[in-house]
Amino acid sequence: MSNKDEILNNIRKNTKTVYGMPKIVIDAIQYPDIRTKFMESMELVGGKAIELKQDEDINQCIRELYPTVTSIVSNIPGITIANINPDRIVFPNELDGTDLAVVKGEIGVAENGSVWISRVIKEKALYFVSENLIILLDKKDLVHNMHEAYQRVEMTNHDFGVFISGPSKTADIEQTLVIGAHGARDVTVILQI
Repeated sequence: MSNKDEILNNIRKNTKTVYGMPKIVIDAIQYPDIRTKFMESMELVGGKAIELKQDEDINQCIRELYPTVTSIVSNIPGITIANINPDRIVFPNELDGTDLAVVKGEIGVAENGSVWISRVIKEKALYFVSENLIILLDKKDLVHNMHEAYQRVEMTNHDFGVFISGPSKTADIEQTLVIGAHGARDVTVILQI
């Protein structure tokens, strides 16, 4: 018998009373206007959130937001402005130098302005190497808080997922804020109907 088994057996043998797990009720924060709170939280963390008007063309909206970018990477059907499909690259380092990535978000969290993104592209490096990141998110996929978000996250179909909240930032070095050290310098969430 291993030391671990021996220790566990001793604990079991000397446990007098066994208690069941308590029922935990989480009364997490709720917002009267979830959309407005999400947009405020995105701004607070240094990102932007805009609403796409019902008759507005997504490609024109992207071009107006980022008029000077040249390499636009996306595998989302309907994003015709993209000139690189990330699923067709051979090596992840081919994504280095990406000006703009357009990706699909799954859950937006009003509490902190974060968006859950699971890996639906070949190389997850795209989420972090692009200079600018646009996340497309359906308004119906907004939740109030992280408790609700975690209840909706499903990792069964994907091998990777991440919450992204605004541009990458760090102040680890000499307590000087650096934007874009570990990811995009600019993050925009486009809320769609």
